Amino acid sequence: MELINVKYKVKDFTAYVTINRPKALNALNIDVIAELKTVFEHIEADDGVTGVILTGEGEKAFVAGADIAQMKDMTALESRAMAAAAHKVMNSIEECSKPVIAAINGFALGGGCELAMACDIRIASETARMGQPEVNLGIIPGFGGTQRLPRLVGKGMAKYLILTAGMIDAAEAYRIGLVQKVAAPSELIAECEKVLAAINQKGPFAVKLAKKAINNGLEADQKSALNNEIELFSLTFATDEQEEGMAAFLEKRAADFKSKK
Repeated sequence: MELINVKYKVKDFTAYVTINRPKALNALNIDVIAELKTVFEHIEADDGVTGVILTGEGEKAFVAGADIAQMKDMTALESRAMAAAAHKVMNSIEECSKPVIAAINGFALGGGCELAMACDIRIASETARMGQPEVNLGIIPGFGGTQRLPRLVGKGMAKYLILTAGMIDAAEAYRIGLVQKVAAPSELIAECEKVLAAINQKGPFAVKLAKKAINNGLEADQKSALNNEIELFSLTFATDEQEEGMAAFLEKRAADFKSKK
């Protein structure tokens, strides 16, 4: 992969994806969006990757927003094309078969908050600041914020944050359920690695189906979602993982899912 605005490396089965525009506070522009699309297509196809940590370069920002300098003179059609491309990337992250953790190391505003919300789990540095300030610019969130935020924090809180363009700190983001953990800045990546390590001890096919059941269910009525859960639940009983997991439980030992891959 030829990448300019995104750093990518794999270590111990974990893909580290870093938005690398620190002088622009890692703002999302058309090139970053395209590179993220390439990276997550690669991750999905790579059996050597079992989880992803997504963060921003430097200490100031995860992603401070979309690149306003690039967007300022866009026509409605051009802005629509950018939003559509961003949605494809956010969807690919959300639907990735591997768990994706956002390591929010600073400002996660506008498109940055939307990028974090597409991830499965969000862990924030104590210095993180989050929000959807688009109405300050005379626009609305366009990379998924009007839909993912209410699903995470509830309709009332989402309207409050979006309509007031308020910025909240890590403690408040944790209180309302926007992030799942808060860590000291020096411990942020280590905390993400710890969570991924815990997930990687579980049955990988079961983790994949659990994620799929949750995502699918949120887009369906409850009856359809519950029927989908039944189907995915039953699929796990056709795997070596289920056999190993239940045998280990009854034998009072740790399950060895890796040997069953």
